[in-house]
Amino acid sequence: MKQALLNKFTEDAKLGKKHFSILIDPDRTDPEQLELIANEAQNALVDWILIGSSLLVKGSVDQTIRILKDSCDIPVVLFPGNPSHISPFADGILLLSLISGRNPELLIGNHVVAAPAIKKSGIEVMPTGYMLVDGGAYTSVQYISNTLPIPKNKNEIAVSTALAGQQLGLKCIYMEAGSGAKEPVPSSMINQVRNELSIPVIVGGGIRNVDTAINACDAGADMVIVGSAIEKTEGKGSLIREISEAIRKCAQ
Repeated sequence: MKQALLNKFTEDAKLGKKHFSILIDPDRTDPEQLELIANEAQNALVDWILIGSSLLVKGSVDQTIRILKDSCDIPVVLFPGNPSHISPFADGILLLSLISGRNPELLIGNHVVAAPAIKKSGIEVMPTGYMLVDGGAYTSVQYISNTLPIPKNKNEIAVSTALAGQQLGLKCIYMEAGSGAKEPVPSSMINQVRNELSIPVIVGGGIRNVDTAINACDAGADMVIVGSAIEKTEGKGSLIREISEAIRKCAQ
């Protein structure tokens, strides 16, 4: 099985190189917006474009990926909310196991349903421990997943959860406060998790500006994800560029 994206990310993380990726919700973007975002991302040297939604109502994962691939050369990685979001047109998938919750469907159930389609697609699989952290708001992912987030002041729970994911063989840990979070994942939590792991740490949710992105990187995030902040393209191209430049400087 090909592991080009995961191998590069893992090796870069060992060298201290930071990655910046954006998350696009097919429900919240139209073709024109997608083209603009793709062009800005290409110019800003964005590492990955993630495609995901807690609840896909009107958007199309396949169409979104096709438009992005026609508009830029950035790898497109699935960040699926459920098995129906699998697409053979993607370059890879963050195969998420919600290790911070106790919902069996999101630990393994949905993965069983999706496994044949993922194998048939031939896309790169990146087994990822997904940890939902309290961001000060009741988010869509909390409602849809029917799980409680890790309290933002319980670093020891986050560390033990991330360690368990690594010990189970997961290749990345994704810490997120959720789309629409009032606050990002606390820097102290990121730092303590990063210090205990030997696999890359991805951080997203509540990152809306350069300062919060830099804080996440300085705390130890190997990849920072920005989603909601770039969904409206007016004036957001510069935001993508500014965050990308700031994150690259963090690794210098």
